[in-house]
Amino acid sequence: MQLHVECPVFESFRVAQVAGMFDLPLAEKLRETFVVEPPELDGAEPDRDWRIGLIVGPSGSGKSTVARRLFGARLYERGAWPADRAVIDGVGELPARTIVELFTAVGFSSPPSWVKPYHVLSGGERFRCDLARALASALVEHCALVERCEDGITKARKHERGEVLPIVAFDEFTSVVDRQVAQFGSAAISRAVRSGRAPCRFVAVTCHRDVAEWLEPDWTLDMATGETDWRRLRRPDIRVEVVRCRAHLWKLFARHHYLSGGLSVRARCFLARIGEAPVAFCATLACIGRKGHWRISRIVTLPDYQGLGVGMKFAEAVAELHRAEGKRLNITASHPAVIGHCKKSPRWRAVSFRRGGRRRGPEFVKDYRAAEGRAVASFEFVGGGEGFTTEDTEGTEGRSDE
Repeated sequence: MQLHVECPVFESFRVAQVAGMFDLPLAEKLRETFVVEPPELDGAEPDRDWRIGLIVGPSGSGKSTVARRLFGARLYERGAWPADRAVIDGVGELPARTIVELFTAVGFSSPPSWVKPYHVLSGGERFRCDLARALASALVEHCALVERCEDGITKARKHERGEVLPIVAFDEFTSVVDRQVAQFGSAAISRAVRSGRAPCRFVAVTCHRDVAEWLEPDWTLDMATGETDWRRLRRPDIRVEVVRCRAHLWKLFARHHYLSGGLSVRARCFLARIGEAPVAFCATLACIGRKGHWRISRIVTLPDYQGLGVGMKFAEAVAELHRAEGKRLNITASHPAVIGHCKKSPRWRAVSFRRGGRRRGPEFVKDYRAAEGRAVASFEFVGGGEGFTTEDTEGTEGRSDE
């Protein structure tokens, strides 16, 4: 495929000076040609089912031009966000629960940040908001495509083959964030797309090659060579260490937790870290009046590491440590990601569900934070299955509600 791009030359004194200084041949228009071998995306090769693609190359190599020709209006380019509204109101006309699920799918799992305007967020949080907004438009299109299917059998068959999955192409992917956030954000969107939580086929358009293995694309169009390589890359392993820690480390995580920033002096504290970098914090407390029974009182993952699947696996690692001591451990939460993970996992057993939460805590416990007014679910850890690993996990950065 050959693409020809032209732009006009506006005559001026300085333009003439530069042309004379560097012997530039001035014509009415400047023209550039890009020759590429685009991937077959229209079903011509049914054995090449795909969910994620990557267009990569240096600046000026024609990435955006090729993506615009291939995907047209489906190429998402970052737009302005309202300065006087929270980001949860800037994603689109979708139900609040759906928007929360989209935020969680892209690793933006911090309720305190959802109610802030876009311009006050960190670069990594803005990047994930843009991803959620792109996926929101795809979700609307996906629902419309599914409705057009003739019957349930046809619908299921077409969905399995990806024929009713819209394509989202994201220009300047990870261009405005640091490289660690870029890599972890790529892993988050990859997991969301492949798990079906983001119902689309996703194409990243970027000049940064360091995200390729983290994104795990099924095909890569390299603009440096103009060739497409149908080969799925594999994400590097992530080694996470879980250790006991002192309570003073909570100050690194407190502002990212949606409940109060307080921490009980009786809490047992645990830290998850990648290398020397703190990633997640968990605190447990003994249940009042229930001998040998503990609960997770605080668990939060730092924003830059959300979407990797660390949160609930970290909680399970902490639960295993308690079980090794002969203790039982519960988690009570209202976050849909936590509830969804525990409902699907054989390692957790549902204990109760309260639509209005707990009305009040024990009268003899000072500053007890109950879950009044919030629907909460409680689960007990029963163990079994695989131990702590960050591979093939869901993006569920848990936060306990009690």
